[in-house]
Amino acid sequence: MNKQTIYKTAAGKSSIRHHYEDYLKLLRTEFERAYVETRFGKTHTLVIGPPSGKPVFIFQGGNCINPMTLSWFTSLFEEYRIYAPDTLGHPGYSAETRINASDESFALWASDLLSHFKIEQAAFIGPSYGAGIILRIVAFRPELIACSVLLSPSGIKLGSTVKMIRQILLPLLMFKLNSSGRQLDNITNAMSNGSMKEVDKQVIGSIFKHVKLEQEMPKLTTKAELSSYFAPTLVVAGQQDVFFPAKKVITAAEAIISNLASVEYDMGHFPSESQLVDINHRIKQFLKQHY
Repeated sequence: MNKQTIYKTAAGKSSIRHHYEDYLKLLRTEFERAYVETRFGKTHTLVIGPPSGKPVFIFQGGNCINPMTLSWFTSLFEEYRIYAPDTLGHPGYSAETRINASDESFALWASDLLSHFKIEQAAFIGPSYGAGIILRIVAFRPELIACSVLLSPSGIKLGSTVKMIRQILLPLLMFKLNSSGRQLDNITNAMSNGSMKEVDKQVIGSIFKHVKLEQEMPKLTTKAELSSYFAPTLVVAGQQDVFFPAKKVITAAEAIISNLASVEYDMGHFPSESQLVDINHRIKQFLKQHY
């Protein structure tokens, strides 16, 4: 694979990594860093929680920094051994080479990560793009998954293209032209149903400025691809999610996932702080029952 960069400038790359380090401090927990050599490139992985805890892999959302979406699941840190890799080709410290989100590449990447940590099977949690990664593992290496949680998931069903253009793409084009705070507010309000934290808004604005955004979503998963997948799966979706609305996502998930539980919230693509409290409670119950 040819060497490539996802950043527009070296200064922009440095700015994103400063955000990353600042966000790590907000987690208020001890962590380790591991650099894992995979067949697709070096993968920076955050490791948190007791070594004796059951392993849980958490894949980050797309076009954001790993600690941002990892912070959604802090209630799991004391009980489980968390492995949170920076997705290849996304902002962070992993190799900047993007890999195919439609074939078995992400399943092979995950297999390399589990092998490195000497884990045969784990629970998996993925928000947004991270859920799409899990579904690629489900399609090609289902034996790796003991159970999974898909939050605001890509890879199942898309929302209205017209809404995405009006609420996200057009304001994003305007923001790229003039760095307008109003346009950034429009985008982040649409993404979060008006509940996004200021720190997240600033990180997202910096990513819009400095990163060549990943344009391709993970492939929409088919029932045939999941014919060998029977692990318990929890789908959490937002009724106001502009990308993956609950009604469409849950209906599609029920048609392709055999062992499914689902819950929907009156939330956008990003949950609010209060919604995260309840979501974490549901996830802990789900893991206690199925893992």
